[in-house]
Amino acid sequence: MIDARGAWVKRGPILAPDRQREWMATYTGPSFAVPRVKDGVVDVYVTGRDSQNRSRIGMITLDPQHADRPPAIGGVVFDLGALGAFDENGVSYPWIVDAGGVQHMYYVGWMPTVLTPFQNHMGLAIRNDAGAWTRFSRAPILPRTDEEYLSIGSSAVLHEGDRWRMWYTCFRHWGHQPSDPKHVYVIKYAESADGHEWIRPNVVCINTDHPGEYAIGRPSVLRRNGVYHMWYSYRGPAYRIGYAWSADGITWTRRDDLAGIGVSSTGWDAESICYSHVFEWKDALYMLYCGNHYGRDGLGLAVFES
Repeated sequence: MIDARGAWVKRGPILAPDRQREWMATYTGPSFAVPRVKDGVVDVYVTGRDSQNRSRIGMITLDPQHADRPPAIGGVVFDLGALGAFDENGVSYPWIVDAGGVQHMYYVGWMPTVLTPFQNHMGLAIRNDAGAWTRFSRAPILPRTDEEYLSIGSSAVLHEGDRWRMWYTCFRHWGHQPSDPKHVYVIKYAESADGHEWIRPNVVCINTDHPGEYAIGRPSVLRRNGVYHMWYSYRGPAYRIGYAWSADGITWTRRDDLAGIGVSSTGWDAESICYSHVFEWKDALYMLYCGNHYGRDGLGLAVFES
């Protein structure tokens, strides 16, 4: 587990929606950091939503040690899928793995549906030598099964030797009555030999266990000193960030009391915090996270101090 005496020190919001930039006109949401050590900066892949509520993945560049400096804001690096495809109405929640010089970006595709508000499935894009991202397949990489027949959401993926490991969000059911939670989902586990074809043993890693809680998602997994650490979002009345640790990456001990971060007393993250991504930069741990309304109020940065 992480040092129970430590806590995340907020560095403030680093990015807010901008009506002058259509790809991030209304939300700056779930993000993923890719350090460029040689250049002394971090590229952050940001999920932005446009004025029609469609999500795309764009990029900003920053120095986490100087979060007071405005980031360099780029454009869209990964766009909507083909009309009728699983990602026709949005791409979001990037998670990037570099394996042998080939980058793999796992992402969530969105499409509207009739009786439920939307449907999610997981896609994969790849690129070589910092070229353009191209879809590995126009179809989701995790097909529906009898156990997982609804949506599949955000993931965290680690490449460990000859094994790829994934922790992913899996929908269990939708509410039928107005008093029911809109949707219920948990975090499950999968393995792969190549990062493309996945074995899913139907193992739940993080389940709902608090009264009124109904959604567990956006895992961010980091392995340090032989221990796996996971930060995730859990939702009851509003989103919060939780924490769990594991010796093997499959059986987890949930310790939300050690998450070390909560809502602020006022401001852009006073109502909710969610969609964290934890990354290492210059011997420190940093966290990207969204504030109120899933990123409508912006994207923030925090650093872990013990």
